[in-house]
Amino acid sequence: MITSTTNPRPRILFLDALRGFALLGIAAANYPEFSLFDFLPDTIATASDHTTRFWQTLLVSGKFYTLFSILFGIGFSIIMDSAMRRGVNGLRIFYRRMTVLTLIGLAHLLFLWSGDILLLYALMGMLLPLFRHLPDRQILTSSVICLLLPIPIEAIRQLSGHSPADNLYALWWQTANSVGITTDNFATWLRDATSYADVFAFLRQGAVERMWEFVSTSRYFKVLGLFLFGLWIGRKQIVQNLSAFRTQLRRVCLTCFIVSLPLNIVMALHPTDNSFYQSIIYCIAVYPMGLAYATALALIYLRLPNLNIWHFLAAPGRMALTCYILQTICGMIIFYGIGFALGAELSLGMSILTSTLVFVGEAVICHVWLRRFAYGPLEWIWRMLTYGKRLPLLKRQH
Repeated sequence: MITSTTNPRPRILFLDALRGFALLGIAAANYPEFSLFDFLPDTIATASDHTTRFWQTLLVSGKFYTLFSILFGIGFSIIMDSAMRRGVNGLRIFYRRMTVLTLIGLAHLLFLWSGDILLLYALMGMLLPLFRHLPDRQILTSSVICLLLPIPIEAIRQLSGHSPADNLYALWWQTANSVGITTDNFATWLRDATSYADVFAFLRQGAVERMWEFVSTSRYFKVLGLFLFGLWIGRKQIVQNLSAFRTQLRRVCLTCFIVSLPLNIVMALHPTDNSFYQSIIYCIAVYPMGLAYATALALIYLRLPNLNIWHFLAAPGRMALTCYILQTICGMIIFYGIGFALGAELSLGMSILTSTLVFVGEAVICHVWLRRFAYGPLEWIWRMLTYGKRLPLLKRQH
């Protein structure tokens, strides 16, 4: 699928479009935190905020993280497959690619946004080659086991009254308090930041908080499970041959919507902070809904493959890394004190609307960029660091 390091592999339009759709949902999920709305006390939320939160929980929360993670797994399967076909130490190239992504994720976490997911993706991605020789059935079984593991882990934590994340929680607040961040100013610290030094102080404690979140929610098992499911999809060549799987796609789509929609409505009407119940909800409500989105879009694509929306979504999908980081930069400019300082000022609905406008702007920029260039800027850098050589960015003229 790749004949040289300088030529991009053939693109799969639907896969790029699905990745762009996932980026839209990721922005809608993340921008309430960028806008600092998620840090504000519930007592100041209006009736409109509560209504918006219902729809966000029902349609967005967890679903696009699920979809994005599955897509990463599919992407990893394509990367590993193409590396093996080249026959030049494909695993070495794969691990160099993951190492570079680790550094990008670490820099994003420490210097831009505490909600980074790239670091965890890169670290979990490094485990995927360990499964490369397993039969498809065992990969799928391993995926299910990883996705289910958080449930018994949470049960043990609650029964024992102790969590390995407790020490991280204490370290988080110790780090926060050391720079003057408390529960009283947590929600407004970034809005009131007058310099990047203030932002960096928040990011220091935020990095520890992120580690606590990963451990306390068993996020690493969830991500690995979704990656393995994406790896299984990639092995089956489902995305490359959608029409051959039309019947199965219909069955999965219908089943997932029937099972997950009522449970997501219950979750949206009666949210809970209990991690044990949340781990169950993820398995029987959130994951299936994310899969339902993917299969529904696949069925629409099979019926209406010439819609302009596919190309609109595919452009940011081809530049997913660049767009993900750009969403962070836009959030900092719009909401933090070093920018327009709109944080903690907008309603939840306005925060999500802002995320949509940012994504649309990204899509337009991506379309213009890809007319002339072969890769997004960060994708180009990532690729060059992987292969250790300078690669052309401009498209070849024919």
